[in-house]
Amino acid sequence: MHFPDNRYARILTLVLLLQGGVYYAVASRSELTPVATPLASFPSRLNGWSMTQEFPIEPEVQEVLKADDTLNREYVNSSHTAGIVFFIAFFKTQRYGQSPHSPKNCLPGAGYEPIESSTIQVAVPEWGSPIEVNKYVTERGDEKSVTLYWYQGHNRIIASEYWARFWLVMDAIRFRRSDTSIVKIVVPVIDNQFDAATNTGVQFIQAMFPSLLQVLPR
Repeated sequence: MHFPDNRYARILTLVLLLQGGVYYAVASRSELTPVATPLASFPSRLNGWSMTQEFPIEPEVQEVLKADDTLNREYVNSSHTAGIVFFIAFFKTQRYGQSPHSPKNCLPGAGYEPIESSTIQVAVPEWGSPIEVNKYVTERGDEKSVTLYWYQGHNRIIASEYWARFWLVMDAIRFRRSDTSIVKIVVPVIDNQFDAATNTGVQFIQAMFPSLLQVLPR
């Protein structure tokens, strides 16, 4: 792989250079951390969906995650024909090494094999244009799932890990803020119906998105 011809290598290099510069630029400045609504206040009932279970984050997982607040729930639709696991991790600062963990790193480490990695566009209420989210399909034995996820903060929805790091640097310089969140929806795949699982995830995103805007800092 010839480095100058690889777009992702150039982007990553730029991000790393900017990130190195930001530590010199803002190291002596205090950081502005936003007031955040507790994620526990997220509605248990949404438009056509209800929470059925809440999963506490285990202490050893939290020690690695280092998030300032988390939400980890199961929701089912009103007809009880589809269910999802909904996860949010909020970080009020990334100044001291805390940052979201990409499912593309975490899931393979837990034994899940990737089948597909792409992005999709989702039209959501109260947002001016469709949002781009990651679609990551994995399997472990007979268990298959579709994971839809993105990074959110500063009035941005970002799918790309590279651009998430880029905007971290830019916002730290301009606004003295480095807070962010990762939002993740996991949908089990039944009878190899991958499109149906993806559609279930999209429907949940559309139902919960207005409430998400209320709890995450903008």
